[in-house]
Amino acid sequence: MQKQFHKLSMVLGAMLTGALLTGVVTSLPSGLRSDAYADQQASARSAQQNLAKQNLSTAQDLSTAFRNVADAIRPSVVSISTARTMLVRGGGGMNELPPEFRRNLPPGFEDFFDFDRRRGNRGNSSPERRRMQTGMGSGVIVRADGYILTNNHVVANADEVTVELSDGTELTAEVVGTDPPTDLAVLKVDQDGLMPVAIGSSDNIQVGDWVLAIGSPFGLDQTVTAGIISGKNRVQGIVGNGNGYEDFLQTDAAINPGNSGGPLVNLRGELVGINTAIASRSGGNNGIGFAIPVSLAKPILSSIIETGKVQRGFLGAQVGDVNSTTSEEFGLKVKQGALISSVLDDQPAAKAGLQPGDVVTEIDGKTIRSGTQLRNYVASRKPGSTINMTVNRNGNEVAISVKLGELNEDAIALFSDGGTLGLTVQPLTSETAKRYGYDADEEGLLVTGVEDGSAAAEHGIQPGDIIQKANGEDVRSDKDLEKAAAAARQSGQSLRLTVRRENSLMMIPVPLD
Repeated sequence: MQKQFHKLSMVLGAMLTGALLTGVVTSLPSGLRSDAYADQQASARSAQQNLAKQNLSTAQDLSTAFRNVADAIRPSVVSISTARTMLVRGGGGMNELPPEFRRNLPPGFEDFFDFDRRRGNRGNSSPERRRMQTGMGSGVIVRADGYILTNNHVVANADEVTVELSDGTELTAEVVGTDPPTDLAVLKVDQDGLMPVAIGSSDNIQVGDWVLAIGSPFGLDQTVTAGIISGKNRVQGIVGNGNGYEDFLQTDAAINPGNSGGPLVNLRGELVGINTAIASRSGGNNGIGFAIPVSLAKPILSSIIETGKVQRGFLGAQVGDVNSTTSEEFGLKVKQGALISSVLDDQPAAKAGLQPGDVVTEIDGKTIRSGTQLRNYVASRKPGSTINMTVNRNGNEVAISVKLGELNEDAIALFSDGGTLGLTVQPLTSETAKRYGYDADEEGLLVTGVEDGSAAAEHGIQPGDIIQKANGEDVRSDKDLEKAAAAARQSGQSLRLTVRRENSLMMIPVPLD
């Protein structure tokens, strides 16, 4: 018992001694605690010397490069303001939403903001009034004699376009031509001696390369942001109601409303893209921006300046991507390329010898990895030009030369097949509108029949429905519907129909096989 008590006394004594020593240490003057802070100071001084010699010099070089690019590009960047007089009836609806918000809505979504119609206030229930709608954007000077490249959506439907140069000079601009399928437009100001941007190569730029975006976000002109190329060959389905030509560069350089149409440049100050769109739920920058590559923009620019319009090559074939489904269906021997899924009789592709199941792997020495890439390349060539293809056919390489036709309405109509939708439609008149329970001023195509088992039937379209839009465009005749279907089919997209059924408005995508 005494031994146990002795051991317990020793333990308690040790604990008491430790506590006393801790109290002594913590009560010592701060200078006697440790040399930790002094060590930190020494490390900081050493790190500052290292930064000055190594890291800081590297960062300073990059900072200098940014400044040089900003100085070099500044006289070539312009701010664009637009004005449009609109006749509006009543209040609310899309016209009351800011332009920046409307631009981020998906195609056709504006129908759901037609509040007057949804309330049943059709016709002349509210007086019309004039309203001035304004917009803003950016652009880049491409020729010394006053030609400017920008986005189509910046100047679309504008009554007045004003360009502000980097020195504050304001000039009235003429819209020389627009190209909605690529969202590009060319302006002209009456001014000589301007400084055009140097044109670079979007094909050679790589993921990870530094780029700068310059423009007028929120009206703040000559704003410069830096980032890298985050991705290439992005297809988002946001141009031309989903049927446009897309091959976006993706960047994390900050792009915001007002940047549209401005230049994306590399560290040599060369134009590699036109800032166009962002992926954002808030409408502001989330680090994902998209720019039209200059390789896609150059032929559009040249065509508009030379002729005032865009002329595109026409292949006369439906193309798609190589994937697991098509590989199994066609027994393909390659893992990437553009699949020729069908060929139109007596058209350029057929005349050159292209066949369904062929996979185009190269055009004019350029590797082809997707159907979108082939479609964009063909569209960038002038009608009558010849392209040289390398085709994989049943595992064998075949060289084929194709003389392109011209992509026009007649060519697009060749893809049309009215039976594919399985619909019978007729233009809506005031009499038929009343008969089916709609107001007399309702417009669109009345569905009078739906074929059993058709794509339209499978996706819920019913007799009595009114098709108001196809891919965001008004339809007033069966030809309008066929044209929209042909464009969607050629691009491999679903046909998006805006349909009114009694008091409901809905959007119905119909796949076109």
